Amino acid sequence: MAEHKRILDLALLAFALAGLAAGLVARGLHQDDWAAWLFLAGTVPVLVAVLADSAASLLRREVGLDIIALVSIGGALLLHEYVAASVIGLMLSGGRALEDFADARARREMSALLARVPRTANLYEAEQLKAVPLESVRAGDRLLVRAGETVPVDGIVSGGTAVLDEAALTGESLPVTRARSERLRSGSINAGAPFDMTATSSAADSTFAGIVRLVQAAQEAKAPSARLADRAAFVFTPLAIALAGAAWAWSGDPVRGLAVLVVATPCPLILAVPVAIVSGLSRCAGRGVLVKGGGALEQLARLRTLYLDKTGTLTGGQARVVAVETETGVASDEVLRVAASLDQLSQHVIAEAVVAAARRRGLELCLPTNVEEEPGAGLTGNLEGRCVSVGSYAYVSARAGQSDWSGRFLRRMGYEGATGVFVAAEGRMLGAILLADEIRADSARALRLLRRAGIGRVVMLTGDRHDVAERIGSALGVDEVRAEQQPQDKLAAIAEAKTQGICAMVGDGVNDAPALAAADIGIAMGARGSGASSEAASVVLLVDRLDRLADALAIAQGARRIALQSVWIGMGLSIAAMVVAALGLLPPVAGALLQEAIDVAAILNALRVLRVRIPGRPQVSLPPAEVTRLKEEHERLIGPLAQLRAVADQLATLPSDETVTALREVESLVRERLLRHEREDDLQLYPRIERALGGDDPIAAMHRTHREVQELGSVLTRMVGELPPDGIELSALNDFRRVLYGLDAILRLHFAQEDELYHGLASAEAVRPESQVAPA
Repeated sequence: MAEHKRILDLALLAFALAGLAAGLVARGLHQDDWAAWLFLAGTVPVLVAVLADSAASLLRREVGLDIIALVSIGGALLLHEYVAASVIGLMLSGGRALEDFADARARREMSALLARVPRTANLYEAEQLKAVPLESVRAGDRLLVRAGETVPVDGIVSGGTAVLDEAALTGESLPVTRARSERLRSGSINAGAPFDMTATSSAADSTFAGIVRLVQAAQEAKAPSARLADRAAFVFTPLAIALAGAAWAWSGDPVRGLAVLVVATPCPLILAVPVAIVSGLSRCAGRGVLVKGGGALEQLARLRTLYLDKTGTLTGGQARVVAVETETGVASDEVLRVAASLDQLSQHVIAEAVVAAARRRGLELCLPTNVEEEPGAGLTGNLEGRCVSVGSYAYVSARAGQSDWSGRFLRRMGYEGATGVFVAAEGRMLGAILLADEIRADSARALRLLRRAGIGRVVMLTGDRHDVAERIGSALGVDEVRAEQQPQDKLAAIAEAKTQGICAMVGDGVNDAPALAAADIGIAMGARGSGASSEAASVVLLVDRLDRLADALAIAQGARRIALQSVWIGMGLSIAAMVVAALGLLPPVAGALLQEAIDVAAILNALRVLRVRIPGRPQVSLPPAEVTRLKEEHERLIGPLAQLRAVADQLATLPSDETVTALREVESLVRERLLRHEREDDLQLYPRIERALGGDDPIAAMHRTHREVQELGSVLTRMVGELPPDGIELSALNDFRRVLYGLDAILRLHFAQEDELYHGLASAEAVRPESQVAPA
């Protein structure tokens, strides 16, 4: 439809231009009759098109500004002002063509999504490839995706490695790699070699199909500012006709009334407002944020109160290993390796998290035998000739003796709202693994950017316990925490907030859908959220990054500001030109040329939305491979960090000779691994980041933390070098504990700061949630 309109408008422009040029040539040759017919030939098609538009507006019960254009062309022809009629026709057809160009430019990112809709898929049938209609694909089908083709449905990689261009979905230009068994989202383009995939949904239920439906709804919706233009047209049309009639009656010259009508079409209302809104929608789509229509965009621009779900929005939504407690003489990596080896045979989500953590650290897992699982409690089996148990404290302690540290670990679980997995072998407790749903790497930065954009109040809603919710809320600095919230409680909170102004709700689960639908603006974490939440929301974050909401907020504010500028400036310029024309100072031909200049200026002003600055957006980025390497290096250092705390905890209970040995081992660990890592960052990585960021010492605080770590490490080395051979005094043990706890705390905090920095400099897909490291 849009393509047909563009072709028609270009044809009208060509007719109008040819008619005017030929008529002027004929008049120059003193062929006035021919000139009149040529002017008519170029004008009448435009008149017919405007007449059709006016009729369509009236059928929709809309009084549009097309009526003024219709009267101005018709009046010029009736008054035999053929040159004026031809110039008006050229200006109107030129405006329509300019509108088509601006609209296409504004919709570029959304159109890129729709252009990728595949029609067929390559299906394996009896080891033969067959091109089948996309609608016939079902979950479980094996498909081939050739180079350059669009991934047709959601699925997993079943053969080969997928290198994907997800720019139209996420706004990121760098390709991403998906290995075997990793999930794929439909709509991505294969930027590498062909690969096989197994469909996990039908075409209608796939991610991309949902996005296409949302885009189409967004394109059809109308913004309040566009409705404001319609209301202005309702008042402006009779005003313009009345002023034209008054000018005619006062001067006795109908041409003066015609001149008023020629300049009375405030094209900024017709063209610039929709272009500004669509530019905002398209710009948001380019940043991986799908806004369902101009109304939602304008509401977003006026947003001041934000409600957020906790799990999956502010936190990762998945359990992650954050610390490992060990029995004396047992390495933390050994505890994790044993637990993960046994957990390989469990389908429990906590077991999957333990196995994933062990694999990220590069631990070599063994296959257990004779495994028995008690659902929800734990597993017992044979591993490398030992009877091993993994599970809850009650389950494991029933098969092994209690340990001195277990009570302290259970208290820590309660304080931090975390989950613990205990590990025992041959009747002896080896250690325990602490797992928690951690704050996302981008959450703190996202909230800072949102506050900078004008959000005055941030409230966290969660079904979690009060102690867990308060800990997360305090860390992020939200204004209010509401814990133990059921869906109906979230709904009531939104209803209360709506009485105090525009509010938004951000969530990702099915239980968030009622609140998302009830809020003025529902915002769904659509990258991995539920389909129900995406359907209920008016804004969908296609990228699993909360900071993109701050980008959308800045774009929405810019689009609304520019759209309203266009309304009032357009009205003002048109009224001023009408007054000048009514005084007889602006003839119809000159008025048409002036109106075209206003058109061009209005559309160029509207397209400024595509250049709206996004505060806080990094101008540089780290390569995905570099970010992945840095995150994996932090992951490998979590084991040595756990050893620091474990030794500090055990100092009061270890025999004297074992204390000396443990301190020397941990000092060696700090010097050879942790301090070396910090020195390499200082000398190799940080200078590159500083050059990329620019400015005067942009990461001075990170350098200061490095100096503090180096100083504590030096103190530890000196203290270990001065250990007496005949035992350690209690005061010296307290000093060692102070240094070890200090190193542990500052290194964990520093790793979290670095992770946030890397995340901010990385593309959306360069840092995946499962590779993030946060402080214990």
